[in-house]
Amino acid sequence: MSEETDPPPPLVVFHRLIPQARIPQRADRSAIGTLPTRAFRYCEAITSASAFGYYVFPPMDFSLMWDGTDIVWTWPGEPGWYPLATAQFPGFRDLFDQVAPPEIREFSPPFLTAMREPGIVQIWSGLIARTAPGWSLLVRPLANLPRSPAYECYEGVIETDRWFGPLFINLRLAKTDIPISFRADFPFFQAQPLPRAAYDDAGLNDYRVNPDLAALRPEDWDDYYETVVRPNVQTHRPRGQYAAAARKRRAADDLSGN
Repeated sequence: MSEETDPPPPLVVFHRLIPQARIPQRADRSAIGTLPTRAFRYCEAITSASAFGYYVFPPMDFSLMWDGTDIVWTWPGEPGWYPLATAQFPGFRDLFDQVAPPEIREFSPPFLTAMREPGIVQIWSGLIARTAPGWSLLVRPLANLPRSPAYECYEGVIETDRWFGPLFINLRLAKTDIPISFRADFPFFQAQPLPRAAYDDAGLNDYRVNPDLAALRPEDWDDYYETVVRPNVQTHRPRGQYAAAARKRRAADDLSGN
């Protein structure tokens, strides 16, 4: 009889702590339907980037407003605006303390935190993430979606295989004296898994630059011909050749288990 082995852990596990928070979902090749039809059909580079990772949503509808110095916030059903220093998600602290072990009670993660730097806000998604060993999460703005001119997301790489804490993003508010609204049904950042080797200094420092055309080898010119010249000299040039070739390679890799 063969011994049963446990299946390998998933690449990413999202733990939802705030019950109202929407479950993360796999990012969409159409960038939530916003890509032009021609790009969606024929540009594999754009659709692959759009689909890389997971959409993460705010746990509730809320709004921020900044006057250049202080930040206030509110949410639907509240009659006024409240000064923001550190704010818990409504009702979450009691829920956390009911479930958490005694030594962890009173340490519920804050939902919103106004940082010391002017206009910077940290927003918790209501989630904690854990990745497989050797993998991290890149937290970044939504790929290939138009960005709000009212705020900008900072990008960050979190070693979520080692660091088990709130999955949040930092925002820089860019407009003053207007409400900046966030919707629970629309993602506000994208989480992308990265192998640690992809951003390790040893790998990133291993590069060179060839300074001129003379450095191109015969095989480089052959590859350039196949990539750029041949599609333009064909009598009948099919659209989306790169996309078709990339999808065929992925299908072959899936069959081979790579």
